[in-house]
Amino acid sequence: MSALVWIALVSLVVWLWLLLGQGFFWRTDQRLPPRAELDVWPDVAVVVPARDEAEVLPLSLPSLLTQDYPGHAEIFLVDDGSSDGTGTLARALAERHGGLPLNVVSPGEPEAGWTGKLWALRHGMALARERGPEYLLLTDADIAHAPDSLRELVAAARGGGFDLVSQMARLRVASGWERLIVPAFVYFFAQLYPFRWINAARPRATAAAGGCVLVRTETAERARVPDAVRQAVIDDVSVARAVRRSGGRVWLGLADRVDSVRPYPRLGDLWRMVSRSAYAQLRHNPFVLLGTVVGLALVYLAPPLTCVVGLAGGGRRAAGAGGLAWLVMSGTYLPMLRYYRQPLWLAPTLPFTAFLYLLMTVDSAVLHYRGRGAAWKGRTYARPETAPEQS
Repeated sequence: MSALVWIALVSLVVWLWLLLGQGFFWRTDQRLPPRAELDVWPDVAVVVPARDEAEVLPLSLPSLLTQDYPGHAEIFLVDDGSSDGTGTLARALAERHGGLPLNVVSPGEPEAGWTGKLWALRHGMALARERGPEYLLLTDADIAHAPDSLRELVAAARGGGFDLVSQMARLRVASGWERLIVPAFVYFFAQLYPFRWINAARPRATAAAGGCVLVRTETAERARVPDAVRQAVIDDVSVARAVRRSGGRVWLGLADRVDSVRPYPRLGDLWRMVSRSAYAQLRHNPFVLLGTVVGLALVYLAPPLTCVVGLAGGGRRAAGAGGLAWLVMSGTYLPMLRYYRQPLWLAPTLPFTAFLYLLMTVDSAVLHYRGRGAAWKGRTYARPETAPEQS
């Protein structure tokens, strides 16, 4: 057989394995587990790190202020050196909407060895713990919650006996580039960290989604969060692994009524979102980068290329194997497109989106070696640590 046929067959075998052997990552049925009916609702502190978030805060903060939570809850918004009046706006929104008590605090510039978000979380969590809450909700400033979000999270944590419950917020999908790239972002994340493996009685993977993390206060202290992961750029995965290492139970799933309101209308916006942390995920290892590039090419680019080249050159076996691999790939993408309410004809475009992600990953490595590392809102972390390995 020709090399083209072999490539097509290997790609097909890989896709059949991904279909059945990678924790059914492509399914979107991992939603909040059964909730407990509580007679007494525990105290909760909501910690929101915010740096230059005046654009999105009017869309997100009111959803926290107006939470329909039966127990006591209050919000700690940590203004992380904003220059756009984030703190002042937060206070004005609290006066306008009322609801949960709001505390706006500022920790100053991060100490050496800390990323900005984790430094802000450290300050907010320390202040929150003084109130003695049983749970901490760590949520980003661009996340809008349904009125019963906090109630549902706490009930799920209690009902399942989980120390950490995290929902991956539904990201905004409005522009053409968002439709092309955002559903694939979540699809690739789920492929890397299959939710079923995370949530299993004997977990085979560990991760969380940083936009919405409910963690038991006692567990966070035992896991030394966030101090234990203070340099992590991929902080959500790092926090989940720290909790798991401390003996805590972790659950992660897709959200139904927790949404990100941050817009990424242009390709450049999405490119920066991915490239700022992609190489950190690869532990800044050039050999892992090379393997990732080869793997992405074999898994995502080879099926359509071998199919098209086989059809053009009369290679029926290459065209058949490549076309079947492309079909399986597209089929696994359909549930995520449905979850994001996108047209299903986008499924066969996944190889093109994967090619863009390949370029973003390479660009992330280039930025790292140029000393620009992970950059976010005016801060650059030239050599940040990745998420620590699970022990």
